[in-house]
Amino acid sequence: MTDEDEGELGAELAKLQQEHRDLDAAIEALHHSPAPDLLRLQRLKKRKLALRDRIAFIEDQITPDIIA
Repeated sequence: MTDEDEGELGAELAKLQQEHRDLDAAIEALHHSPAPDLLRLQRLKKRKLALRDRIAFIEDQITPDIIA
């Protein structure tokens, strides 16, 4: 993996982590609303899980494989 590829992955990772935090805050706010929209809540949680999977994939790509 080149330094350029790693830089691009790092930038994407930072963007996805920020979006994940934003979704977490939105889900929390929706939970505390008087009449939460359950369908919207479900969609936000599904998107958050997809982001978590993508974040884990990128972190695996960035982290070098070390044979112990």
